[in-house]
Amino acid sequence: MSLEIFIHREVGPFACNCYVVGDPATNEAVVIDPGDDADLLAEDIAAKGLRITAIVATHAHFDHIVAAGRLRDLTGAPFHLDPLDKPLLGWMQESGRMLLGIDLPPPPEVDTETSEGDLLIAGSVSLEVLHTPGHSPGSISLVHPDAVFSGDTLFAGSIGRSDLPGGDTQTLLAAIRNKLFVLPEHLPVYPGHGPATTLERERATNPFVGDGARW
Repeated sequence: MSLEIFIHREVGPFACNCYVVGDPATNEAVVIDPGDDADLLAEDIAAKGLRITAIVATHAHFDHIVAAGRLRDLTGAPFHLDPLDKPLLGWMQESGRMLLGIDLPPPPEVDTETSEGDLLIAGSVSLEVLHTPGHSPGSISLVHPDAVFSGDTLFAGSIGRSDLPGGDTQTLLAAIRNKLFVLPEHLPVYPGHGPATTLERERATNPFVGDGARW
């Protein structure tokens, strides 16, 4: 079954791309990176008649998970996170005060730990978990035959930062080259911030990991 992006909303002060994707035949869907605006997302979900089967964060930096707990309560869907990023949950409120000067809600409770090869199911749509560390230890991408959701691993013309706790530049570069760039080049890439791109474009032109990259 083809994948539908039911909702794409830029949320939070860092304009995190939150996607609600799934099966148009059943209206079952997965929420990816609910960084903020939980009530607005819930309104959009209800207006489209969607049933949320899973809430997943590509990593545990606060700009990707602030709304996860509230959305979990509103939809009843379980929250998924790679276990290697669970230690970052304890840093969520401190980082909010440090970077934004505000008090964030407590971090969400993790219902299910994701592992490479796991499938997030919405009707006949399956999103496969691909471990793509480097931006954080437990960063993941989600892969479907129609799309890749790359979180903060790969951006249009750029890559994720690796100077935050748990980040590592060489690990990040290797994840992109060995995990993402071996996928079919026609696939569109929907990143955690900024515009969509394609694997073909990034392989050809990305200054960090593309052909002729200086790294």
